[in-house]
Amino acid sequence: MFAPDMNGLQRTLRNSFSISGAGLHTGKEVTMTFHPAPVNHGVKFRRTDLTDQPIIDADADLVVDISRGTSLEKDGTRIMTTEHVLAALAGLQIDNVLIDIDCSETPILDGSSRLYAEAIEENGVAEQEAFREFIEIDRIISYHDRKYKTELIAIPSDSFRLSVMIDYDSNVLTTQYAILDQIEDFKDQIARCRTFVFLHELEYLIQHNLIRGGDLNNAIVFVDKIISQDELDRLAAFFNKPRVTVLKEGILNNVNLFYPNEPARHKLLDLIGDLALVGKPIKAHIIAKRPGHHANVRFAQMIKELSKSQAKKEKAPPVDLTKPPLYDINQIQRILPHRPPFLLIDKVLEMTDHSVVAVKNVTMNESFFVGHFPDEPVMPGVLQVEAMAQSGGILALSSLPNPREYTAYFLKIENAKFRQKVLPGDTLVFRLELASPIRRGICHMKGYVYVGDKIVTEAELFAQLVKKSKTT
Repeated sequence: MFAPDMNGLQRTLRNSFSISGAGLHTGKEVTMTFHPAPVNHGVKFRRTDLTDQPIIDADADLVVDISRGTSLEKDGTRIMTTEHVLAALAGLQIDNVLIDIDCSETPILDGSSRLYAEAIEENGVAEQEAFREFIEIDRIISYHDRKYKTELIAIPSDSFRLSVMIDYDSNVLTTQYAILDQIEDFKDQIARCRTFVFLHELEYLIQHNLIRGGDLNNAIVFVDKIISQDELDRLAAFFNKPRVTVLKEGILNNVNLFYPNEPARHKLLDLIGDLALVGKPIKAHIIAKRPGHHANVRFAQMIKELSKSQAKKEKAPPVDLTKPPLYDINQIQRILPHRPPFLLIDKVLEMTDHSVVAVKNVTMNESFFVGHFPDEPVMPGVLQVEAMAQSGGILALSSLPNPREYTAYFLKIENAKFRQKVLPGDTLVFRLELASPIRRGICHMKGYVYVGDKIVTEAELFAQLVKKSKTT
């Protein structure tokens, strides 16, 4: 039977809502309004303060500045410091949303994703009539920056996991680790972890007029040098505080840490936000050493490029369904031992020495619809795999000098995935490729089933070619 992807349907917001606050660097008051969006819309920002209200996609290829946050720009229109809002959306698994913003920078709020995540949860999430599409890492990807001692690695996994290590060679912020084993824990374990800054960085930002919207309540400030009372008084005046002191842990007295490793957890938060710029949820275990926005974005671009190459590889083969087949149903029956109702391919369109393309037209008259969800007919996934195997059997048997003397038997099925329902009226196109040369009668094939331009089913198939027994 068909089973939907374990990761479920695409999600959007149930209701619109707004959040207001000051931009960290501009200091301007900004309002962001989050709206539900249709399937496959993705995350987009709309600058409502501009005449033409331009729209900017949350896309790694649009990143133009990562000096103090991740900023996007398209056709001269910019959105600054996007990482915290994107982390909240990714952390609560929101696929489709339109965000109206009346300024060039998102509000810093408390320096975390907490308020965004709480607003999303309070206003509700709605599932949509389309399955989520994932970027699945099929090999190890790595990024290394020797200058900053940064390294990011993506390892194939059935889910999205993150492991982060930070190390600033500082006595007040020693090596820390943070782990998120499942994205469902984002709101409780990661969302409220705030950004942090060293005092020498804070002084630089103040001198260069870069944190006009900054407040000691929206960042953890680590004091990594001896500081005089005069300097503390100047900081208090800048942030409009009556008094500022340094705690024994080397932190200004503005906040108490939620976790001993809150800085590492915030770096994990930033990483989630930056990786959301890939455009789709990722299935991989991401391991990051000393991550930062520059490395995060570059890594996101690498993953996006991998996704593009995978999409090209998985693209439906260009077939002309009107041209005469290479093998019609009668010729197929001369090669395969199967007969109706278990002969599940109608014709073979193309074949090389390592691949085959076959077709089946799924009609309402199929015998299996009588008992398989008769009120909502769906082609069983096992029969789709069987049809793939028959297509592959044509390829394998055709490599033999006397194919009628052999039969292909299943040995193993691996990595079978059913991405979309197959319904009456669908035309299935099967593409099978040899994953390795046939040796000693053993065939290893990778198979895809397409409806239109979309893959609906895929699997790796192993079979053995066995000579038929002679009967008297």
